[in-house]
Amino acid sequence: MTTIYHNPRCSKSRQTLQLLEEKGETVEVIKYLENVPNAEKLSEIIQLLEITPIDLVRKNEAVWKENFKGKKMSDKEIIAAMISYPKLIERPIVLKNGKAALGRPPEAVLELL
Repeated sequence: MTTIYHNPRCSKSRQTLQLLEEKGETVEVIKYLENVPNAEKLSEIIQLLEITPIDLVRKNEAVWKENFKGKKMSDKEIIAAMISYPKLIERPIVLKNGKAALGRPPEAVLELL
């Protein structure tokens, strides 16, 4: 089973989902803006991506610029900000077999298949 943290309004997210389906993957779609991952799950995803929490933040979002930009924040605080404002979570995230990839570009997830 392949899981995608998906935002249907995002073109990269839609392209990544389409790519997975074209490859014959059975995909569990999690609309993360409606079904926000908890801190434990988000931490696990960050670990699987082998990045730091700040690397998963969409820093061009208005909510980031208005509330957090330039502030010294711990990893826990950054994760809490992404949970409070899930729009800040970079997308799409694909999980398969204990590994993860960001679909930027969408082809980046092919390494998981």
